[in-house]
Amino acid sequence: MPEPRPPSGPAPHEPPPTGGQPEEAEVLRHILRSPGYLKALVLCALIGIPVSLAAFWFLVALHELEHTLWADLPEGFGWSAPPWWWPLPLLLFAGAAVGLVASRLPGAGGNVPGAGLHTEGASSAALPGILLAAAACLPFGAVLGPEAPLIALGGGLALLFRDLSKAPATPQSLALLGAAGSAAAMSAIFGNPLIAAVLLIEVAGVGGPRLFAVMLPALLSSGVGFLVFTGLGSWTGLGTGNLSLELYAPAPRLDVPDVFWAVAVGAVFALALHPVAAGARAVAGYVAGRTFVRTVLCALGAAACAALYALVTGRSPAEAALSGQAALASLAADPHAWGVGALIAVLAFKGAAYTLCLGSLRGGPVFPALFLGAAAGLLLAPLPGLGIAAGMAAGAAAATATMLRLPVSSVVLVVLLLGSTAMMPVVILAAVVAFVVTELLPAGRETSAAVPAPAGGA
Repeated sequence: MPEPRPPSGPAPHEPPPTGGQPEEAEVLRHILRSPGYLKALVLCALIGIPVSLAAFWFLVALHELEHTLWADLPEGFGWSAPPWWWPLPLLLFAGAAVGLVASRLPGAGGNVPGAGLHTEGASSAALPGILLAAAACLPFGAVLGPEAPLIALGGGLALLFRDLSKAPATPQSLALLGAAGSAAAMSAIFGNPLIAAVLLIEVAGVGGPRLFAVMLPALLSSGVGFLVFTGLGSWTGLGTGNLSLELYAPAPRLDVPDVFWAVAVGAVFALALHPVAAGARAVAGYVAGRTFVRTVLCALGAAACAALYALVTGRSPAEAALSGQAALASLAADPHAWGVGALIAVLAFKGAAYTLCLGSLRGGPVFPALFLGAAAGLLLAPLPGLGIAAGMAAGAAAATATMLRLPVSSVVLVVLLLGSTAMMPVVILAAVVAFVVTELLPAGRETSAAVPAPAGGA
């Protein structure tokens, strides 16, 4: 009996392939030609202007408030640096403010940052609480960055403008406008639209697990291929021609031992930071029981870590508190100013404060992970054949990929921060190895800490 033939003609609601074009290309062309998508594209471009302005002034306000609290006020009292006890009252206020916002306002002040960055939950109703929580804890010493509030700010404002413009609300338009607004806001903090776009692709989970299954081999093979071409060109003196510009500043030299150390750093950092991620989830579960009281206790615990760091080292408690963005810049500019004892102390105390803040306060995990990874890489730099540049690059990439579980974004972010592609193979290997080891660990896929506590419970 002959098999039934499939019906001829295009499937319903799908554009027919023409001229032998692949069906995917024809579907994309159909989407781009649709009036609804073009209108959404124009709306996204227009939304990017006010969102970027709002993100800019929000970051300016956070920066100015942080400078006032940690520099101007101590100088006004006659201190050249904040005294050791300075984080205690500031983080007490931060914990109380975030506890009130999380237990009383819609949206609970945003997602708990212990499970990384998330795009869901952005709404205009939750936006005031998210901004209040961020303003109340980030400048006051929380070991968190502003990227999560910026994602919520961009997505919430984009949806608010969509409501004001009375544009039709569909699941596709909501997702498109939310992602566009978040990307516009994120580009403000990273200073580069590329990292914002790449980060949002991974954070939103476009493509699901298949995306990571395809990207990891491609990312790893591209790094190895770049390494092989670089090595062969150096060893043979021959060239294949490439698209590059010679800059006036010499780039650090990549050595073969750097590659082997990158693999080791990726694996070791994933194992070392695994307790931090697991501890943050445990803290989030603890705080969810009695939100206000336990948020205050965790904030005081983070303050105690920063105070102990200042007592032990004689350095500023700001190095163990705050996001680490300013400390990372000073670390990179003058790594020799940090002794072995200071590096060990800041890793221990800032790492503990980071764990407490991830599970209790509101913010993002990116900048503290970058700082801790770079500091640990600097500590390992004296290892034979490693060096400062490769150590800090591999450490920052491994730590970021472990805490965010976003390998491509981690690579792009660290390479852009370095301002050079010379260490790219080291960055790729460290990020990929750290991500794979993290995912293979027992608790690597638990993400329940991303769900905020419901408003109304104290």
